[in-house]
Amino acid sequence: MSNWVKRTISLFTGLILVLGLTAAPAVNAAESPKKVKNVIVMIPDGMSVTGTTLARWYLGGTTPLALDEMASGLVKTYWAAGAITDSAPAGTAMATGYKTTNKFIGVLPDKADMPGVAAVKEENKRKPVATVLEAANLNGKATGLVATSNIQHATPAAYSSHYPDRSQYEILGEQQVYNNMTAVLGSGYQYLMGDKRKDKEDLIKVLKDRGYDYVTTPEEMKKSAGNKIWAMFAPDAMAYDFDRDASKEPSLAEMTRKAIDVLSKDKDGFFLMVEGSKVDWAAHANDPVGLVSDIMAFDAAVKVALDYAKKDGNTVVVSATDHGNGGITIGNTATTKTYDNDPLSKFMDQLKKAKLTGEGIEKKLNSDKSNIKEVVAEFYGIIDLTAEEVDAIAKAKAGSMNSVVGPMISKRANLGWTTGGHTGEDVVLYAYHPKNEYKLSGVIDNTDIAKYTAEVLGLDLEDATKKLFVPVKTAFEAKGAKVTWDETDVNNPVVVVTKGNTTLKLPVNKSEAILDGKTVQLNGVTVYNGLTSYVPQQAVDLIK
Repeated sequence: MSNWVKRTISLFTGLILVLGLTAAPAVNAAESPKKVKNVIVMIPDGMSVTGTTLARWYLGGTTPLALDEMASGLVKTYWAAGAITDSAPAGTAMATGYKTTNKFIGVLPDKADMPGVAAVKEENKRKPVATVLEAANLNGKATGLVATSNIQHATPAAYSSHYPDRSQYEILGEQQVYNNMTAVLGSGYQYLMGDKRKDKEDLIKVLKDRGYDYVTTPEEMKKSAGNKIWAMFAPDAMAYDFDRDASKEPSLAEMTRKAIDVLSKDKDGFFLMVEGSKVDWAAHANDPVGLVSDIMAFDAAVKVALDYAKKDGNTVVVSATDHGNGGITIGNTATTKTYDNDPLSKFMDQLKKAKLTGEGIEKKLNSDKSNIKEVVAEFYGIIDLTAEEVDAIAKAKAGSMNSVVGPMISKRANLGWTTGGHTGEDVVLYAYHPKNEYKLSGVIDNTDIAKYTAEVLGLDLEDATKKLFVPVKTAFEAKGAKVTWDETDVNNPVVVVTKGNTTLKLPVNKSEAILDGKTVQLNGVTVYNGLTSYVPQQAVDLIK
Protein backbone atom coordinates (compact mmCIF):
# COMPACT_ATOMS: atom_id res chain seq x y z
CA MET A 1 0.00 0.00 0.00
CA SER A 2 1.39 3.45 -0.93
CA ASN A 3 2.28 5.98 1.77
CA TRP A 4 -0.46 8.27 0.48
CA VAL A 5 -3.15 5.62 0.97
CA LYS A 6 -1.85 4.71 4.45
CA ARG A 7 -1.87 8.36 5.43
CA THR A 8 -5.39 9.02 4.17
CA ILE A 9 -7.03 6.01 5.85
CA SER A 10 -6.82 7.64 9.26
CA LEU A 11 -8.11 10.95 7.93
CA PHE A 12 -11.39 9.48 6.69
CA THR A 13 -12.29 7.38 9.74
CA GLY A 14 -14.27 10.10 11.48
CA LEU A 15 -16.76 10.39 8.68
CA ILE A 16 -18.12 6.92 9.34
CA LEU A 17 -20.11 8.55 12.15
CA VAL A 18 -21.66 10.97 9.68
CA LEU A 19 -22.58 8.85 6.67
CA GLY A 20 -21.74 5.28 7.55
CA LEU A 21 -19.11 4.99 4.79
CA THR A 22 -15.55 6.16 4.20
CA ALA A 23 -15.42 9.61 2.60
CA ALA A 24 -13.03 12.46 1.92
CA PRO A 25 -11.96 14.68 4.85
CA ALA A 26 -11.07 18.29 5.12
CA VAL A 27 -7.55 18.75 3.77
CA ASN A 28 -4.77 18.54 6.35
CA ALA A 29 -2.27 21.09 5.05
CA ALA A 30 0.55 19.70 7.20
CA GLU A 31 0.33 16.22 5.69
CA SER A 32 -1.17 16.65 2.24
CA PRO A 33 0.97 16.74 -0.90
CA LYS A 34 1.79 19.87 -2.82
CA LYS A 35 -1.45 21.30 -4.17
CA VAL A 36 -2.11 21.95 -7.86
CA LYS A 37 -4.59 24.20 -9.65
CA ASN A 38 -5.91 21.65 -12.12
CA VAL A 39 -6.80 17.96 -12.29
CA ILE A 40 -7.71 15.96 -15.39
CA VAL A 41 -9.23 12.52 -14.74
CA MET A 42 -9.27 10.27 -17.82
CA ILE A 43 -11.34 7.08 -17.95
CA PRO A 44 -11.04 4.55 -20.81
CA ASP A 45 -14.27 2.75 -19.95
CA GLY A 46 -13.95 -1.05 -19.87
CA MET A 47 -10.27 -1.13 -20.92
CA SER A 48 -8.48 -4.28 -19.81
CA VAL A 49 -4.68 -4.36 -19.90
CA THR A 50 -4.75 -6.71 -22.92
CA GLY A 51 -6.40 -3.91 -24.85
CA THR A 52 -3.47 -1.57 -24.26
CA THR A 53 -1.08 -4.36 -25.26
CA LEU A 54 -2.96 -4.86 -28.54
CA ALA A 55 -2.98 -1.12 -29.23
CA ARG A 56 0.76 -0.89 -28.64
CA TRP A 57 1.43 -3.82 -31.00
CA TYR A 58 -0.96 -2.31 -33.54
CA LEU A 59 1.16 0.84 -33.53
CA GLY A 60 4.31 -1.19 -34.12
CA GLY A 61 5.37 -2.17 -30.63
CA THR A 62 8.42 0.08 -30.33
CA THR A 63 6.72 3.42 -29.70
CA PRO A 64 5.20 3.65 -26.22
CA LEU A 65 1.65 4.77 -25.59
CA ALA A 66 1.23 8.12 -23.91
CA LEU A 67 -0.24 6.18 -20.99
CA ASP A 68 2.88 4.06 -20.52
CA GLU A 69 5.05 6.60 -18.71
CA MET A 70 2.25 7.22 -16.17
CA ALA A 71 1.71 3.58 -15.12
CA SER A 72 1.96 3.67 -11.33
CA GLY A 73 -0.18 0.96 -9.73
CA LEU A 74 -3.43 -0.98 -9.69
CA VAL A 75 -7.02 -0.08 -8.89
CA LYS A 76 -9.60 -2.29 -7.15
CA THR A 77 -12.96 -1.87 -8.87
CA TYR A 78 -15.65 -3.73 -6.86
CA TRP A 79 -18.94 -2.07 -5.91
CA ALA A 80 -20.74 -1.91 -2.56
CA ALA A 81 -22.29 -5.37 -2.76
CA GLY A 82 -20.47 -7.24 -5.50
CA ALA A 83 -17.14 -8.11 -7.10
CA ILE A 84 -17.89 -7.08 -10.70
CA THR A 85 -18.97 -3.48 -11.06
CA ASP A 86 -21.14 -1.64 -13.52
CA SER A 87 -19.99 1.75 -14.82
CA ALA A 88 -22.53 3.61 -12.64
CA PRO A 89 -21.21 2.60 -9.20
CA ALA A 90 -17.63 2.61 -10.50
CA GLY A 91 -17.99 6.15 -11.84
CA THR A 92 -19.68 7.19 -8.61
CA ALA A 93 -16.78 5.79 -6.58
CA MET A 94 -14.22 7.63 -8.70
CA ALA A 95 -16.22 10.87 -8.57
CA THR A 96 -17.42 10.95 -4.94
CA GLY A 97 -15.25 8.62 -2.88
CA TYR A 98 -18.15 6.29 -2.06
CA LYS A 99 -19.05 2.76 -3.13
CA THR A 100 -22.65 2.45 -4.17
CA THR A 101 -25.30 0.09 -5.52
CA ASN A 102 -25.30 -1.31 -9.04
CA LYS A 103 -26.87 1.19 -11.51
CA PHE A 104 -26.87 4.05 -8.96
CA ILE A 105 -25.49 7.45 -10.00
CA GLY A 106 -24.05 9.84 -7.43
CA VAL A 107 -26.00 8.52 -4.45
CA LEU A 108 -25.19 6.25 -1.51
CA PRO A 109 -26.09 2.55 -1.71
CA ASP A 110 -29.09 0.62 -0.49
CA LYS A 111 -26.79 -2.12 0.73
CA ALA A 112 -23.06 -2.40 1.38
CA ASP A 113 -21.63 -5.76 2.39
CA MET A 114 -18.37 -6.23 0.51
CA PRO A 115 -15.28 -6.74 2.71
CA GLY A 116 -14.02 -3.45 4.07
CA VAL A 117 -17.13 -1.48 3.09
CA ALA A 118 -19.09 -0.19 6.07
CA ALA A 119 -22.87 -0.67 6.12
CA VAL A 120 -24.84 2.41 5.12
CA LYS A 121 -27.16 3.92 7.69
CA GLU A 122 -30.87 3.65 6.97
CA GLU A 123 -31.38 7.41 6.79
CA ASN A 124 -28.51 7.76 4.30
CA LYS A 125 -29.67 5.20 1.74
CA ARG A 126 -29.76 6.78 -1.74
CA LYS A 127 -28.61 10.10 -0.32
CA PRO A 128 -26.84 12.22 -2.97
CA VAL A 129 -23.18 12.96 -2.25
CA ALA A 130 -21.01 15.64 -3.83
CA THR A 131 -18.65 14.85 -6.68
CA VAL A 132 -15.19 16.34 -7.11
CA LEU A 133 -16.60 18.31 -10.05
CA GLU A 134 -19.29 19.85 -7.85
CA ALA A 135 -16.81 20.56 -5.06
CA ALA A 136 -14.55 22.24 -7.61
CA ASN A 137 -17.51 24.36 -8.74
CA LEU A 138 -18.09 25.50 -5.16
CA ASN A 139 -14.41 26.44 -4.92
CA GLY A 140 -14.69 28.71 -7.94
CA LYS A 141 -12.93 26.42 -10.38
CA ALA A 142 -14.01 25.83 -13.95
CA THR A 143 -15.31 22.32 -14.58
CA GLY A 144 -15.94 20.12 -17.57
CA LEU A 145 -16.80 16.78 -19.10
CA VAL A 146 -15.73 15.15 -22.36
CA ALA A 147 -17.05 11.79 -23.59
CA THR A 148 -17.69 9.86 -26.79
CA SER A 149 -20.92 8.39 -25.43
CA ASN A 150 -23.99 10.52 -24.90
CA ILE A 151 -23.02 12.84 -22.09
CA GLN A 152 -25.90 11.48 -19.97
CA HIS A 153 -24.25 8.03 -19.94
CA ALA A 154 -23.10 6.45 -16.68
CA THR A 155 -19.56 7.78 -16.30
CA PRO A 156 -20.07 11.45 -17.19
CA ALA A 157 -23.38 11.37 -15.32
CA ALA A 158 -21.63 10.06 -12.21
CA TYR A 159 -19.55 13.24 -12.06
CA SER A 160 -22.43 15.63 -12.66
CA SER A 161 -25.80 14.25 -11.54
CA HIS A 162 -27.58 12.16 -8.92
CA TYR A 163 -30.25 9.50 -9.31
CA PRO A 164 -30.54 5.78 -8.41
CA ASP A 165 -31.06 4.69 -12.02
CA ARG A 166 -28.44 5.24 -14.70
CA SER A 167 -30.99 4.73 -17.51
CA GLN A 168 -32.95 7.89 -16.71
CA TYR A 169 -31.12 10.05 -19.25
CA GLU A 170 -33.72 12.84 -19.19
CA ILE A 171 -33.38 13.32 -15.43
CA LEU A 172 -29.60 13.02 -15.45
CA GLY A 173 -29.31 15.28 -18.48
CA GLU A 174 -31.45 18.03 -16.97
CA GLN A 175 -29.36 18.06 -13.81
CA GLN A 176 -26.23 18.35 -15.95
CA VAL A 177 -27.63 21.36 -17.83
CA TYR A 178 -28.26 23.14 -14.53
CA ASN A 179 -25.12 21.99 -12.70
CA ASN A 180 -22.97 25.02 -13.52
CA MET A 181 -20.27 23.33 -15.62
CA THR A 182 -18.05 25.34 -17.94
CA ALA A 183 -17.25 22.98 -20.81
CA VAL A 184 -19.19 19.91 -21.93
CA LEU A 185 -18.23 18.15 -25.15
CA GLY A 186 -19.67 14.90 -26.49
CA SER A 187 -23.07 13.88 -27.77
CA GLY A 188 -26.64 13.05 -26.80
CA TYR A 189 -28.53 16.11 -27.96
CA GLN A 190 -31.74 14.13 -28.43
CA TYR A 191 -32.09 14.00 -24.64
CA LEU A 192 -32.06 17.81 -24.54
CA MET A 193 -34.68 18.43 -27.23
CA GLY A 194 -38.11 19.56 -26.08
CA ASP A 195 -39.95 17.53 -28.71
CA LYS A 196 -38.13 14.38 -27.57
CA ARG A 197 -38.41 14.80 -23.83
CA LYS A 198 -41.37 13.75 -21.69
CA ASP A 199 -41.33 17.08 -19.87
CA LYS A 200 -41.25 18.97 -23.22
CA GLU A 201 -38.52 21.28 -21.91
CA ASP A 202 -36.15 22.68 -24.53
CA LEU A 203 -32.85 22.27 -22.68
CA ILE A 204 -30.86 23.46 -25.69
CA LYS A 205 -32.56 26.84 -25.33
CA VAL A 206 -31.83 26.72 -21.60
CA LEU A 207 -28.14 26.17 -22.35
CA LYS A 208 -28.06 29.15 -24.69
CA ASP A 209 -29.91 31.28 -22.12
CA ARG A 210 -27.33 30.23 -19.52
CA GLY A 211 -24.53 31.63 -21.65
CA TYR A 212 -23.11 28.59 -23.41
CA ASP A 213 -21.79 28.55 -26.94
CA TYR A 214 -23.91 25.63 -28.13
CA VAL A 215 -22.11 23.97 -31.07
CA THR A 216 -22.73 20.87 -33.15
CA THR A 217 -19.84 20.65 -35.65
CA PRO A 218 -16.04 20.50 -35.39
CA GLU A 219 -15.79 23.79 -37.26
CA GLU A 220 -18.15 25.52 -34.82
CA MET A 221 -16.15 24.04 -31.95
CA LYS A 222 -12.90 25.47 -33.32
CA LYS A 223 -14.43 28.91 -33.86
CA SER A 224 -16.05 29.10 -30.42
CA ALA A 225 -14.27 31.77 -28.39
CA GLY A 226 -16.64 32.02 -25.43
CA ASN A 227 -15.94 31.25 -21.80
CA LYS A 228 -18.52 28.44 -21.76
CA ILE A 229 -19.13 25.75 -24.36
CA TRP A 230 -21.62 22.90 -24.72
CA ALA A 231 -20.86 20.78 -27.79
CA MET A 232 -23.14 17.99 -29.01
CA PHE A 233 -21.99 16.16 -32.14
CA ALA A 234 -24.57 13.37 -32.42
CA PRO A 235 -28.11 12.62 -31.22
CA ASP A 236 -26.83 9.70 -29.17
CA ALA A 237 -23.30 8.24 -29.00
CA MET A 238 -20.50 9.36 -31.30
CA ALA A 239 -18.88 7.01 -33.82
CA TYR A 240 -15.92 4.75 -33.13
CA ASP A 241 -12.76 6.59 -34.13
CA PHE A 242 -12.13 4.26 -37.11
CA ASP A 243 -15.61 5.08 -38.42
CA ARG A 244 -15.59 8.79 -37.61
CA ASP A 245 -16.38 11.41 -40.26
CA ALA A 246 -13.97 14.17 -39.28
CA SER A 247 -16.20 16.81 -40.87
CA LYS A 248 -19.04 15.90 -38.52
CA GLU A 249 -17.35 14.68 -35.34
CA PRO A 250 -14.06 15.75 -33.72
CA SER A 251 -11.70 13.21 -32.20
CA LEU A 252 -11.54 12.67 -28.47
CA ALA A 253 -8.14 14.37 -28.51
CA GLU A 254 -9.58 17.43 -30.26
CA MET A 255 -12.44 17.67 -27.76
CA THR A 256 -9.98 17.32 -24.88
CA ARG A 257 -7.80 20.09 -26.29
CA LYS A 258 -10.80 22.40 -26.70
CA ALA A 259 -12.02 21.68 -23.18
CA ILE A 260 -8.60 22.50 -21.74
CA ASP A 261 -8.43 25.70 -23.79
CA VAL A 262 -11.77 26.86 -22.37
CA LEU A 263 -11.24 25.69 -18.80
CA SER A 264 -7.71 27.08 -18.50
CA LYS A 265 -9.07 30.62 -18.92
CA ASP A 266 -10.18 30.43 -15.29
CA LYS A 267 -7.42 31.83 -13.04
CA ASP A 268 -8.68 29.66 -10.16
CA GLY A 269 -7.96 26.43 -12.05
CA PHE A 270 -10.14 23.61 -13.28
CA PHE A 271 -11.33 20.02 -13.02
CA LEU A 272 -11.95 17.97 -16.17
CA MET A 273 -13.14 14.39 -16.68
CA VAL A 274 -12.49 12.76 -20.07
CA GLU A 275 -14.01 9.39 -21.00
CA GLY A 276 -13.17 7.13 -23.92
CA SER A 277 -16.64 5.63 -23.70
CA LYS A 278 -16.82 3.11 -26.52
CA VAL A 279 -13.78 1.07 -25.53
CA ASP A 280 -16.33 -0.58 -23.25
CA TRP A 281 -18.88 -1.06 -26.01
CA ALA A 282 -16.34 -2.78 -28.25
CA ALA A 283 -15.38 -5.12 -25.42
CA HIS A 284 -19.03 -5.98 -24.80
CA ALA A 285 -19.27 -6.88 -28.49
CA ASN A 286 -16.03 -8.91 -28.38
CA ASP A 287 -14.84 -6.65 -31.18
CA PRO A 288 -11.04 -6.19 -31.23
CA VAL A 289 -11.20 -3.64 -34.05
CA GLY A 290 -13.44 -1.26 -32.09
CA LEU A 291 -11.29 -1.90 -29.03
CA VAL A 292 -8.03 -0.94 -30.73
CA SER A 293 -9.72 1.97 -32.52
CA ASP A 294 -10.88 3.69 -29.38
CA ILE A 295 -7.95 2.80 -27.13
CA MET A 296 -5.68 4.53 -29.61
CA ALA A 297 -8.07 7.49 -29.78
CA PHE A 298 -8.13 7.63 -25.97
CA ASP A 299 -4.34 7.48 -25.79
CA ALA A 300 -4.12 10.41 -28.21
CA ALA A 301 -6.33 12.38 -25.80
CA VAL A 302 -4.06 11.36 -22.91
CA LYS A 303 -1.12 12.83 -24.84
CA VAL A 304 -2.98 16.14 -25.19
CA ALA A 305 -3.66 16.24 -21.43
CA LEU A 306 -0.16 15.11 -20.47
CA ASP A 307 1.55 17.59 -22.80
CA TYR A 308 -0.55 20.37 -21.27
CA ALA A 309 0.23 19.21 -17.72
CA LYS A 310 3.98 19.11 -18.36
CA LYS A 311 3.97 22.57 -19.91
CA ASP A 312 1.66 24.04 -17.29
CA GLY A 313 3.50 22.63 -14.27
CA ASN A 314 0.43 22.92 -12.07
CA THR A 315 -1.77 20.08 -13.34
CA VAL A 316 -2.30 16.49 -12.23
CA VAL A 317 -3.45 13.81 -14.67
CA VAL A 318 -4.95 10.54 -13.37
CA SER A 319 -6.21 7.75 -15.61
CA ALA A 320 -7.82 4.40 -14.86
CA THR A 321 -10.61 2.38 -16.33
CA ASP A 322 -13.70 1.82 -14.23
CA HIS A 323 -13.64 -1.96 -14.79
CA GLY A 324 -12.37 -4.64 -17.13
CA ASN A 325 -14.61 -6.03 -19.85
CA GLY A 326 -14.72 -9.08 -22.08
CA GLY A 327 -11.80 -11.00 -20.63
CA ILE A 328 -9.83 -10.58 -23.84
CA THR A 329 -6.67 -12.67 -24.32
CA ILE A 330 -3.89 -12.67 -26.90
CA GLY A 331 -4.32 -16.32 -27.74
CA ASN A 332 -7.42 -18.48 -27.95
CA THR A 333 -8.26 -22.17 -27.93
CA ALA A 334 -6.69 -22.61 -31.36
CA THR A 335 -3.32 -21.43 -30.03
CA THR A 336 -3.20 -23.32 -26.73
CA LYS A 337 -0.75 -25.91 -28.05
CA THR A 338 1.35 -23.58 -30.17
CA TYR A 339 1.33 -20.32 -28.24
CA ASP A 340 5.03 -20.28 -27.44
CA ASN A 341 5.97 -20.55 -31.12
CA ASP A 342 3.27 -18.31 -32.64
CA PRO A 343 4.65 -15.16 -34.31
CA LEU A 344 3.21 -11.73 -33.62
CA SER A 345 1.81 -11.66 -37.14
CA LYS A 346 -0.59 -14.45 -36.21
CA PHE A 347 -2.39 -12.00 -33.90
CA MET A 348 -1.86 -8.69 -35.63
CA ASP A 349 -2.10 -9.21 -39.38
CA GLN A 350 -5.88 -9.63 -39.43
CA LEU A 351 -6.41 -6.62 -37.15
CA LYS A 352 -4.28 -4.38 -39.33
CA LYS A 353 -6.39 -5.20 -42.37
CA ALA A 354 -9.48 -3.72 -40.72
CA LYS A 355 -10.47 -0.21 -41.82
CA LEU A 356 -13.83 0.09 -40.05
CA THR A 357 -15.64 -1.36 -37.05
CA GLY A 358 -18.95 -3.21 -37.36
CA GLU A 359 -20.83 0.10 -37.11
CA GLY A 360 -18.91 1.36 -40.11
CA ILE A 361 -19.43 -1.87 -42.06
CA GLU A 362 -23.18 -1.69 -41.47
CA LYS A 363 -23.35 1.60 -43.36
CA LYS A 364 -21.55 0.06 -46.36
CA LEU A 365 -24.05 -2.76 -46.87
CA ASN A 366 -26.83 -2.56 -49.43
CA SER A 367 -30.40 -2.42 -48.17
CA ASP A 368 -30.80 -6.08 -49.13
CA LYS A 369 -27.28 -6.92 -47.85
CA SER A 370 -26.40 -8.52 -51.15
CA ASN A 371 -22.83 -7.15 -51.04
CA ILE A 372 -21.71 -8.73 -47.76
CA LYS A 373 -18.73 -10.64 -49.16
CA GLU A 374 -17.48 -7.64 -51.13
CA VAL A 375 -17.74 -5.25 -48.19
CA VAL A 376 -16.09 -7.62 -45.72
CA ALA A 377 -13.28 -8.31 -48.18
CA GLU A 378 -12.67 -4.60 -48.81
CA PHE A 379 -12.83 -3.35 -45.25
CA TYR A 380 -11.60 -6.39 -43.27
CA GLY A 381 -9.53 -8.29 -45.80
CA ILE A 382 -11.56 -11.43 -45.07
CA ILE A 383 -12.17 -13.52 -48.18
CA ASP A 384 -13.13 -16.81 -46.57
CA LEU A 385 -16.49 -16.01 -44.94
CA THR A 386 -18.46 -19.17 -44.29
CA ALA A 387 -22.11 -19.51 -45.27
CA GLU A 388 -23.00 -19.31 -41.57
CA GLU A 389 -21.06 -16.06 -41.18
CA VAL A 390 -22.69 -14.50 -44.22
CA ASP A 391 -26.08 -15.49 -42.84
CA ALA A 392 -25.24 -14.00 -39.41
CA ILE A 393 -24.25 -10.67 -40.98
CA ALA A 394 -27.40 -10.68 -43.12
CA LYS A 395 -29.59 -11.24 -40.07
CA ALA A 396 -27.79 -8.78 -37.77
CA LYS A 397 -30.14 -6.27 -36.17
CA ALA A 398 -29.43 -2.57 -36.61
CA GLY A 399 -26.72 -1.43 -34.23
CA SER A 400 -25.50 -4.95 -33.43
CA MET A 401 -22.98 -5.49 -36.22
CA ASN A 402 -19.91 -5.15 -33.96
CA SER A 403 -21.04 -8.13 -31.91
CA VAL A 404 -21.57 -10.14 -35.11
CA VAL A 405 -18.35 -9.40 -36.99
CA GLY A 406 -16.14 -8.87 -33.91
CA PRO A 407 -15.97 -12.57 -33.03
CA MET A 408 -15.26 -13.41 -36.69
CA ILE A 409 -12.22 -11.15 -36.63
CA SER A 410 -11.18 -12.39 -33.18
CA LYS A 411 -11.20 -15.98 -34.37
CA ARG A 412 -8.98 -15.18 -37.35
CA ALA A 413 -6.67 -13.06 -35.19
CA ASN A 414 -6.41 -15.82 -32.56
CA LEU A 415 -7.81 -13.59 -29.83
CA GLY A 416 -9.90 -15.06 -27.05
CA TRP A 417 -12.77 -13.67 -24.97
CA THR A 418 -14.23 -15.14 -21.79
CA THR A 419 -17.43 -13.07 -21.63
CA GLY A 420 -19.51 -10.35 -23.21
CA GLY A 421 -19.75 -8.59 -19.87
CA HIS A 422 -17.66 -6.78 -17.30
CA THR A 423 -14.88 -8.48 -15.34
CA GLY A 424 -13.72 -8.04 -11.77
CA GLU A 425 -9.92 -7.92 -11.92
CA ASP A 426 -7.81 -5.00 -10.73
CA VAL A 427 -7.03 -2.50 -13.48
CA VAL A 428 -3.97 -0.37 -14.22
CA LEU A 429 -3.55 3.01 -12.53
CA TYR A 430 -1.84 5.80 -14.47
CA ALA A 431 -0.85 9.05 -12.78
CA TYR A 432 1.18 12.20 -13.35
CA HIS A 433 1.99 14.91 -10.82
CA PRO A 434 4.44 17.76 -11.53
CA LYS A 435 6.14 16.75 -8.28
CA ASN A 436 6.67 13.06 -9.04
CA GLU A 437 6.78 11.98 -5.40
CA TYR A 438 3.18 13.09 -4.92
CA LYS A 439 1.60 11.09 -7.73
CA LEU A 440 -1.02 8.48 -6.89
CA SER A 441 0.53 5.01 -6.78
CA GLY A 442 0.38 1.49 -5.36
CA VAL A 443 -2.66 -0.76 -5.07
CA ILE A 444 -5.56 1.58 -4.36
CA ASP A 445 -9.34 1.49 -4.26
CA ASN A 446 -11.35 3.28 -6.93
CA THR A 447 -12.70 5.59 -4.20
CA ASP A 448 -9.14 6.78 -3.59
CA ILE A 449 -9.17 8.52 -6.98
CA ALA A 450 -11.86 10.92 -5.74
CA LYS A 451 -10.08 11.39 -2.41
CA TYR A 452 -6.73 12.07 -4.05
CA THR A 453 -8.32 14.48 -6.54
CA ALA A 454 -9.96 16.36 -3.69
CA GLU A 455 -6.73 16.49 -1.72
CA VAL A 456 -4.49 17.87 -4.46
CA LEU A 457 -7.13 20.46 -5.42
CA GLY A 458 -7.74 21.44 -1.80
CA LEU A 459 -11.39 20.39 -1.88
CA ASP A 460 -13.56 19.11 0.97
CA LEU A 461 -16.11 16.58 -0.32
CA GLU A 462 -17.89 16.23 3.03
CA ASP A 463 -18.40 19.98 3.26
CA ALA A 464 -19.59 20.10 -0.35
CA THR A 465 -22.20 17.43 0.40
CA LYS A 466 -23.43 19.43 3.38
CA LYS A 467 -23.77 22.56 1.27
CA LEU A 468 -25.44 20.92 -1.73
CA PHE A 469 -27.70 18.17 -0.38
CA VAL A 470 -29.86 19.10 2.57
CA PRO A 471 -33.02 17.02 3.22
CA VAL A 472 -35.89 19.33 2.33
CA LYS A 473 -38.53 18.31 4.85
CA THR A 474 -36.20 18.23 7.85
CA ALA A 475 -34.51 21.54 7.06
CA PHE A 476 -37.59 23.62 6.25
CA GLU A 477 -39.85 22.21 8.93
CA ALA A 478 -37.16 23.08 11.47
CA LYS A 479 -37.75 26.67 10.37
CA GLY A 480 -41.50 26.38 10.89
CA ALA A 481 -42.24 26.12 7.18
CA LYS A 482 -44.62 23.76 5.41
CA VAL A 483 -43.36 21.54 2.58
CA THR A 484 -45.60 20.17 -0.18
CA TRP A 485 -45.02 18.37 -3.48
CA ASP A 486 -46.60 19.90 -6.57
CA GLU A 487 -47.20 17.40 -9.40
CA THR A 488 -49.59 19.52 -11.42
CA ASP A 489 -47.20 18.75 -14.25
CA VAL A 490 -46.18 15.18 -13.44
CA ASN A 491 -43.04 15.46 -15.58
CA ASN A 492 -41.96 18.70 -13.89
CA PRO A 493 -42.48 18.24 -10.14
CA VAL A 494 -41.85 21.17 -7.82
CA VAL A 495 -41.07 21.28 -4.11
CA VAL A 496 -43.17 24.07 -2.57
CA VAL A 497 -42.21 25.65 0.75
CA THR A 498 -44.52 28.10 2.50
CA LYS A 499 -44.05 30.16 5.65
CA GLY A 500 -46.41 32.96 6.43
CA ASN A 501 -46.77 35.05 3.29
CA THR A 502 -43.56 33.65 1.75
CA THR A 503 -43.65 30.97 -0.96
CA LEU A 504 -40.52 29.25 -2.22
CA LYS A 505 -40.73 26.95 -5.25
CA LEU A 506 -37.91 24.54 -6.05
CA PRO A 507 -38.24 22.79 -9.43
CA VAL A 508 -36.72 19.32 -9.26
CA ASN A 509 -33.49 18.74 -11.24
CA LYS A 510 -32.85 22.48 -11.60
CA SER A 511 -30.55 24.93 -9.85
CA GLU A 512 -33.22 27.60 -9.59
CA ALA A 513 -35.45 28.73 -6.75
CA ILE A 514 -38.51 30.93 -7.21
CA LEU A 515 -38.98 33.10 -4.13
CA ASP A 516 -42.29 34.96 -4.17
CA GLY A 517 -42.22 35.00 -7.95
CA LYS A 518 -38.57 36.03 -8.34
CA THR A 519 -35.99 33.54 -9.68
CA VAL A 520 -32.85 32.96 -7.62
CA GLN A 521 -29.89 31.03 -9.05
CA LEU A 522 -28.55 28.31 -6.74
CA ASN A 523 -25.11 26.73 -6.51
CA GLY A 524 -26.54 23.23 -6.96
CA VAL A 525 -29.59 21.33 -8.17
CA THR A 526 -32.68 20.13 -6.36
CA VAL A 527 -32.53 16.33 -6.32
CA TYR A 528 -35.28 13.79 -5.72
CA ASN A 529 -33.98 10.24 -5.27
CA GLY A 530 -37.34 8.48 -5.28
CA LEU A 531 -37.59 8.71 -1.50
CA THR A 532 -36.46 12.15 -0.37
CA SER A 533 -35.86 15.58 -1.86
CA TYR A 534 -32.59 17.44 -1.28
CA VAL A 535 -31.70 21.07 -1.93
CA PRO A 536 -28.62 23.25 -1.48
CA GLN A 537 -28.25 24.97 1.89
CA GLN A 538 -28.43 28.18 -0.12
CA ALA A 539 -32.11 27.39 -0.83
CA VAL A 540 -32.83 26.67 2.83
CA ASP A 541 -31.34 30.04 3.76
CA LEU A 542 -33.93 31.82 1.62
CA ILE A 543 -36.58 31.06 4.24
CA LYS A 544 -36.06 33.28 7.27
